[in-house]
Amino acid sequence: MVVHKVGILTLEGFPLMSYASVVEPLRAANLLSQKPLYEVVNITPTGDGTRSSSGICVVGESPFATSSKLDILFVIAGGDPFLVKDKKIFAWLNRLSKFGTIIGGISGGPVILAKAGIMGDRRMTVHWEHAEGLLELDQKIILERSLYVFDRDRMTCAGGTAPLDMMLALISAQQGTVFAQFVSDWFLHTEIRPSGGAQRAGLADRIGSNNAIVLLTIELMDNHLADPLSLTQLAELARISERQLNRVFTNNLGKSTMAYYRFLRIEKAKNLLRNSNLKVSEIAEATGFSNPSHLTGIFSNAYGCPPSEYRLRRF
Repeated sequence: MVVHKVGILTLEGFPLMSYASVVEPLRAANLLSQKPLYEVVNITPTGDGTRSSSGICVVGESPFATSSKLDILFVIAGGDPFLVKDKKIFAWLNRLSKFGTIIGGISGGPVILAKAGIMGDRRMTVHWEHAEGLLELDQKIILERSLYVFDRDRMTCAGGTAPLDMMLALISAQQGTVFAQFVSDWFLHTEIRPSGGAQRAGLADRIGSNNAIVLLTIELMDNHLADPLSLTQLAELARISERQLNRVFTNNLGKSTMAYYRFLRIEKAKNLLRNSNLKVSEIAEATGFSNPSHLTGIFSNAYGCPPSEYRLRRF
C-alpha cells in the first residue's frame, strides 16, 4: 500500500483557511478509506511554532532536522511574502526539487517558490493580491489568474478555499474520481471547481452594475492605468459624449468618470504599496501620476496618510 508523505511548511502569518483546506481533505481521505493514504508532516522554519494571521499556532519539525523523505511539500505563506529572505529555506527548497519532491505553493507561497528560483518555465498562479508584485519581481514568470495550476512537479494555488479544490483534484488523480467526490461530499462541497476557475467575481458583480458603457469604459481604464486616457478619449472610445458618459457614471457608480478613474489608480497604488517593494516613484509611474509628490498628495487625501506611512502599516 502506497502512503504519500506530505510536508506542509507554514511561514509566519500564514492563512489558516488555506492550511485547513490542505490538511482536512487528507485527513478525511484517510478516515473514509479506513486505511492510511496520506501522512502529514508539519514543518516550520525553526522547528518551533509558527502563528497564522489569526493567531493560531502550528508546531512542526525543522526543515533541516526532519528525516522525512517527502513526496509532496506545500509552502503556505500570507502577509507579505515578498519580505521573506530566508536563504536557508530557499536552498532547502532547491535541494528538495533536485531529489524529485513535488513542491507546491499556496496563497503567498508561490511567491516563495519564485524567490527560491524553482519555478523555471513552469506555469503558476498566486492570490490576486500578490499578482502585480510577482510580475514586478520577475517578468519572465508564466502567471495565470487561475484557482490552481498543476505543471509537472509544481503545484500552485491562489489560497482561500481554492486549496480544497486543488487537494480534491490531487486525490482524484491518486485515488480516483469517485473517491475524491466522496471526500468532497464529506465537506458538503458538492462540486469540485476546475483549476481554471476565476479568482474573483466578474467586473459587473464587483462594481454592482451591468451597464454596458460603464463596463466598457472601466475595461479601458484598467488597461490604461500607467498611461491614463483623457475624458475625451474615453468618451470617443465608448461612442458617447463626455457629458453623457459622466451622467452614466454618476447614475451607476456615484462618481464622475475621471473621479472613478482616479480611484482605480489609487487602489492599484495601494495594492503595490502593500504587496511589492517598488519605490514610491516607481509606483507613481506605474499608476500614471506625474511624480511621487502628485501621488502622495492624492493618496493622502484618499487614505489620510502618505504612501510611505501606509506601507509601514503592513507590518
